[in-house]
Amino acid sequence: MSGTQLTVTLSGGGADDARAVVRTLEGTFGAPDELPADENATVHMATFDGDGDAPPAGSAGSGAERLSAPVTVTVQGTPEAVRRASDTLTRAFTSRDDGVASGDQEQERQLLLVP
Repeated sequence: MSGTQLTVTLSGGGADDARAVVRTLEGTFGAPDELPADENATVHMATFDGDGDAPPAGSAGSGAERLSAPVTVTVQGTPEAVRRASDTLTRAFTSRDDGVASGDQEQERQLLLVP
């Protein structure tokens, strides 16, 4: 598993909010498999496979993205990828850490991002 492989699950808000969160992570992980698009979905997902050249850490989005509603974000992947995603999101959005679960080789963290 690549050190940057990450799955992001988003609920709450709409597709625009999900895209805002994913675009923020692009600065750290490169482009995802695809941007959330279904306007009627209640849960959105994006996967960052880490196969490409990701920008260096610290080059995340400027925080210019805005949310219209609270969004629950679950990031899952290697501990390093989860840490980097959490750091990126907490710098870009007002957030609350809702916990972490660690497995043998993967970790999962849930954040609540608020407008």
